Amino acid sequence: MLSTRIFCLVSSTDDLSLLGDLAEAGIDGFQVRDKVATTRELVELTRVVIGAVRPFGATVVVDDRLDVALATEADGVHLGADDLPVALAVAAAPHLLVGATCRDRGDVERAAAAGAAYAGFGPVFATSSKAGLPPALGVPAVAAASGVLPLVAIGGIETGRVRPVVDAGAHGVAVIGAIWRAPDPVAAAKELVQELG
Repeated sequence: MLSTRIFCLVSSTDDLSLLGDLAEAGIDGFQVRDKVATTRELVELTRVVIGAVRPFGATVVVDDRLDVALATEADGVHLGADDLPVALAVAAAPHLLVGATCRDRGDVERAAAAGAAYAGFGPVFATSSKAGLPPALGVPAVAAASGVLPLVAIGGIETGRVRPVVDAGAHGVAVIGAIWRAPDPVAAAKELVQELG
C-alpha cells in the first residue's frame, strides 16, 4: 500500500544539496527521473538521492528502470506505457513498489490487474516539465479514475492545486517545477505539504 503523499521528481540538473532539507520539510517521496543520464550516472544519482532522503524515512522510486532500482536498493520503480510491463516488473521484483503512468480509469484498472501499487495520473494540468504530453486531463478526470488504486496526480501541480485534486480522490501528488523552479524550493515544499494537510 502506498503511504507516500508527495513525490518530488529529481534529475541531475536539480540542486541535490537541498534533498535532505526537502525530506525534512515533509516531502516523503522522490522519483529519480533523468532521461539523458547514462546508466552509470543514473545509478550514482539514485544513490545520492537515497543517501540524502532515506534517513528521513522518504521513499525513493526510479523512473523507467527496474534494473537501476534493484541495483541501488531503491524502494520502487515507476513505469510508463512504453516501459517494461507492470506485470513483469511485479513478478521480477515483488518486494518493490511498482507504479504505472495512467491517463484514464481504464489504464488504472489495467495497472491494478497487473499488480501496480499506485497510478501516476496525469497530466492533470498543463505543464512544461515534459515534452510530448497529451492535453491536460483536468480535475474531473481524477474523480472519474479514483477508487481503484492510489492515484498520484502529476502535471502542473503547484500551490493552490493540491487540495482540489486530493478532494477529487487523489491519494497524493507529484511535483517538479513547483519545487525546483521556485525561488526557495524548501519553502515551496513546506507550502505544498501544508496544503496537503
